Amino acid sequence: MSDPVGWERHGEGVDRLVRSYVTIPRGAPVRLRTTTSNLFRPRVHADARLDASGLTGVVAVDAEARTADVQGVCTYEDLVDATLAHGLMPLVVPQLRTITLGGAVAGLGIEATSFRNGLPHESVREMDVLTGAGEVVTTRPGDELFDTFPNTYGSLGYATRLRIDLEPAPRYVGLRHLRFDDPALLAKTVAEIAATGSYEGEQVDGLDGVAFEPGRLVLTLARWQDTGGPTSDYTGQQVYYRSVAERDTDLLTGLDYLWRWDTDWFWCSRAFGAQHPLLRRVWARRWRRSDVYLRLLALDHRFDIADRLDRRANRPQRERVIQDVEIPVDRLPEFLAWFDETVGMRPVWLCPVRATRTWPTYPLDPEVLYVNVGFWGTVHVGPDAVDAPRNRAIEQEVHRLGGHKSLYSEAFYDRATFDALYDGDHLARVKQRFDPDDRLTSLYDKVVRRA
Repeated sequence: MSDPVGWERHGEGVDRLVRSYVTIPRGAPVRLRTTTSNLFRPRVHADARLDASGLTGVVAVDAEARTADVQGVCTYEDLVDATLAHGLMPLVVPQLRTITLGGAVAGLGIEATSFRNGLPHESVREMDVLTGAGEVVTTRPGDELFDTFPNTYGSLGYATRLRIDLEPAPRYVGLRHLRFDDPALLAKTVAEIAATGSYEGEQVDGLDGVAFEPGRLVLTLARWQDTGGPTSDYTGQQVYYRSVAERDTDLLTGLDYLWRWDTDWFWCSRAFGAQHPLLRRVWARRWRRSDVYLRLLALDHRFDIADRLDRRANRPQRERVIQDVEIPVDRLPEFLAWFDETVGMRPVWLCPVRATRTWPTYPLDPEVLYVNVGFWGTVHVGPDAVDAPRNRAIEQEVHRLGGHKSLYSEAFYDRATFDALYDGDHLARVKQRFDPDDRLTSLYDKVVRRA
């Protein structure tokens, strides 16, 4: 849906959401009713859910001011379609089409423009939030609710509308893939590009990379451009992440660049056979999407398909290791060496990010350049898998290196450590103010206790 929904229909959607909140019994868990989710942690089933079905679109786009008013559960796919009609795009577009704007702000989103534009919540001018008190509150930067909201995952409420900044969208994106065998040199190059916005005299608009294996790392520099030529198509037989290792340069349309990782869910589609040349020919393009793979993954979890196959083949039990962590750029080589030795999962995604200011519940230091390291898969660890030894070790190492861990997946921190890392005391005070009856599940209970 790319046509704006308008303010009247938006008001109707908000009213529907509020009415559904009133009907949820006190003491019952509050959850949004959505058709997609990009969370990777088990959650308590909730029979009564918030009806957000009227909050899935773009309210309005102001091309002159370069802003958009967007409903909370609008996907980035629909948001981009609406803004591209005006030659504009959000400052940060997370990699997967069905991530919602409200989800990226209440959680954390990141992409290749994050080294210059930060995280999605940093380009929000104001937002309306349904709080635990059942009120819709308009909040802006500097307000206690606004500043605490990012990384709270619904524990402070749900965004119903967000006004975000936009920037000119490119018609084409030229890519340059730089190869490294030394992670320290890659880290140094990342820091230099982030500081100057350029490499060898050429402007860099997007920056990310892939660590394929020890001694085989690639940094991808993206440059927005109006002039084009023959472009690559990674929605067909070709797979984008393989091209990163094989090509020196590339050219994509602006839209294809935004969704370059979605078609194969980075590299995770290979687990479903979608990258096998024969199967790929009969795998319809419309099904080569991250949300399709997520549904297949849900079926696997429901019926224990992978675990059954492992038991039949006498393979050790698997531990799911699905995490995104922010590591200070100068500690990146140390983390990758530790990760290779302790976890041994490759490839991993590398995405530089610098926060534009301090946010209480995810306190990245704005004076420090971080690199997001993303890794998604399973590791055969044997009977200890149920205790999540690799995930717990990752948490400890990230903490030791002065990094931070995103909370969209499983977390295992004890309460004291969690509160120290995510400013739990401050969050509790803000929650008490806007959710005085404690109707919304706390952040710790959501992400660690899985309530």
